[in-house]
Amino acid sequence: MIAALRWFLIAGVVFAGGVLVWLAWPATGNVDLPAGLSSANPGMADRGAYLVRAAACLPCHWDKKNGGERFAGGRELKTPFGTFYTPNITPDGETGIGKWSDAEFVGALTHGVGRSGEQLYPTLPYTSYTHMRIEDALAIKAYLSTQNAVHHPNKPHALSFPYSWRALVKGWKLLYFDTPQPLTDVPGRSASWNRGRYLVTAVGHCAECHSPRDLQGALVPGAWLHGNPKGPDGWKVPALAGPGAKEFAGWTNAQIANYLKSGEEPNFDSAEGPMAEVIAEGMKYLTDEDRLAIADYLKSLSTTPGS
Repeated sequence: MIAALRWFLIAGVVFAGGVLVWLAWPATGNVDLPAGLSSANPGMADRGAYLVRAAACLPCHWDKKNGGERFAGGRELKTPFGTFYTPNITPDGETGIGKWSDAEFVGALTHGVGRSGEQLYPTLPYTSYTHMRIEDALAIKAYLSTQNAVHHPNKPHALSFPYSWRALVKGWKLLYFDTPQPLTDVPGRSASWNRGRYLVTAVGHCAECHSPRDLQGALVPGAWLHGNPKGPDGWKVPALAGPGAKEFAGWTNAQIANYLKSGEEPNFDSAEGPMAEVIAEGMKYLTDEDRLAIADYLKSLSTTPGS
């Protein structure tokens, strides 16, 4: 009996040690890029400029309140898990992404793996960007490469235990992160609907703020876009679908598109908090067609939830 217990304990220690090694082992996030596809291809930077707006990258990666430089990061983001500080994504070679290869950048954006194999926290919304087309991810890199290189070291996150142990993100991904797969069009749906679905789901990553999260920081199953009472910096984020979206469901497509352009709600209130920044630095620069496409897709969720 004692011998069996001893072997059981030894096996437990070996298993636990193996798990710890697996968690700490650097990941491989590099992706195989299609032949001939590069961020240096003609027109990529112009395309990326538009996508950076659609993804609202600037509001998160700009500590505007404290006089920071555009895209240099450092913005404080308070969450129930602690305080995150956004990274520098300017082309600075030491503190930004200036030395990153195309494969490394796409790996970070769509796989959540850093340049040295470290696990990235899902405050970088790779759980949505994983559905982004590779050429769009490369276009974003191309545009960021044209920005001013700002030497601004990244500030360490201030997280409570166990969230402070970055290696645990690897286990989190095993439970909650889908295999990276670019979003494809749904047959039988209009071009506008499919475009809106792509912008909402992948590029705009709307669910990251507009969906509730559980204690592990994962989106609650079956509650996609159902609103989030504990959104970024403590803001209550409204529902865009589900039973809590009764007010939003009453908006017309034109009213939704106008809101994304001007921040004005049908009841004459105005967008506030993070959404006001998303509109000011992102949505208002989109084409009228894309804003209507977003409206087209969101309105459909009241009849086809979870599409």
